[in-house]
Amino acid sequence: MSATSISCREFRVRGRVQGVFYRASTQDRARALGLRGWAENLPDGSVRVVACGDEAAVSALGEWLWEGPAAAEVTDVTAAAIDDLGSQGFTTH
Repeated sequence: MSATSISCREFRVRGRVQGVFYRASTQDRARALGLRGWAENLPDGSVRVVACGDEAAVSALGEWLWEGPAAAEVTDVTAAAIDDLGSQGFTTH
């Protein structure tokens, strides 16, 4: 029996990602993957996503962030490992 590896990452998504349901779509995808965290718009027009959970699920979300919803035009996604912030569920801010 193997233990599940838990990972937490902060992603910054740039491009046309505000006003196109990016946060709501990210929330739906993250919840489907069983992740905890949040997505929020930032003043510079980017979206910050914090996700914690199974390492494979966090990686899958990171790949999906390059696509986003149909109306999004993602130009860059950066990721950094972070400490678990103890969030419950996945929300938008």
